[in-house]
Amino acid sequence: MSETITPAQAWAQMQEGNARFVAGTPQHPHQDVQRRHDIAVAQTPIAALFGCSDSRLSAEIIFDLGLGDLFAVRNAGQVPGESIIGSLEYAVEVLRVPLLVVLGHDACGAVRAAIDSTRQDAPILPPHIWRQISPIVPSVRAALRDGHGATPETVDAELVGRLHLRETITAILQSSELISSAVAEGRLGIVGANYRLSEGTAVPDVILGTASDAAVSHTEGTRK
Repeated sequence: MSETITPAQAWAQMQEGNARFVAGTPQHPHQDVQRRHDIAVAQTPIAALFGCSDSRLSAEIIFDLGLGDLFAVRNAGQVPGESIIGSLEYAVEVLRVPLLVVLGHDACGAVRAAIDSTRQDAPILPPHIWRQISPIVPSVRAALRDGHGATPETVDAELVGRLHLRETITAILQSSELISSAVAEGRLGIVGANYRLSEGTAVPDVILGTASDAAVSHTEGTRK
């Protein structure tokens, strides 16, 4: 399937599924016995998705997809690392997905932990947790600089999340020549989106390559 659809078509399919989820009219496709048998020998997902491990971000549910539709890679705060890049490269090069979606969300615990870590009285975090959230801290500092006197107590956490989403995409492109070349060749689109927990909507914030009908290099979401 992924070899015959464009990045724009893959993103449109995901947007349509998200709209059904928001409206409360999901179709629950590709979740039956026949689908399980059909994909047992091979997978052809329409997209790779790198998102936060938050239990409220079940990707196949919020995009109304099913078995074999998404190649999902997740960790706390969607922080890129060697295993993440390797998994995404596998999806792009071996599975030939036409689309990579990087999905953040509001009220992210990892973002909040990164913000709290910049407080003067911040407690020392366990080392593995600190290593996980430390890549988010530069986005916190950027938000504090641009926040006209904002402090860790008052900084806009959603702004931090959006900045981190963009930095994540930049880091993926800088770390992977394979992925950046696929975007340059037009065979891979990238969408960075923010999921709104209470609304259920996945709002695009960054679009790269040919993931929209008109190729766009960068677009900012209009909603805050």
